[in-house]
Amino acid sequence: MGAEAICKATFHGKRASGKARLEMDTLEFRAPELRLSIPFKQMRRIVAEGGSLVVESDQGTLSLALGPVAARWADKIRNPPSRLDKIGAKPEWRASAVGIDDRGFLKEMGDRIAQLSIGRVLEDSDAIFFGATDAAQLSRLAALKRSLKPAGALWVIRPKGRKEISEQSVMAAGKAAGLVDVKVVSFSPTHTAEKFVIPVKNRPR
Repeated sequence: MGAEAICKATFHGKRASGKARLEMDTLEFRAPELRLSIPFKQMRRIVAEGGSLVVESDQGTLSLALGPVAARWADKIRNPPSRLDKIGAKPEWRASAVGIDDRGFLKEMGDRIAQLSIGRVLEDSDAIFFGATDAAQLSRLAALKRSLKPAGALWVIRPKGRKEISEQSVMAAGKAAGLVDVKVVSFSPTHTAEKFVIPVKNRPR
């Protein structure tokens, strides 16, 4: 989901100041003295009261002092957007998927959009989904960019926590290919998706 906030947390009677973040299917909190990852499926009660988000789960009761956005976070947890919603997939899209072995995603996308090419890149793609497991593979970004519509998006799908392909290496490769990064989403529990586009000033008129 990508929502995050610096806030105070209360958990098992202890208080800590840190960063709270909503991922695709977990609520995360990170502080030097407290680190939590609570799957939505473990949550038994989710309420916003007095400017705090209160979550009861198998791990205990967590209260996050989020202020006026607490109700919004509660609603997002109760009604999480699908990954296609986060990606912004539209029914009229022509898209390409290369190196993507997530069959569930390929079926979801194929059912949502007008045309999905798997393994072969379509010219004038509204979106290209490129799966990479090693930084060396990112040299293909410049060639893939040539198959995008001017306002199209190139999504790099990579495994989380792999030193062979870090966030820094993906961002650097995108910049070298003449692209700009505009969004990062949690693609799945194991993968991250980074969105790149052609800078508006460089798009053909």
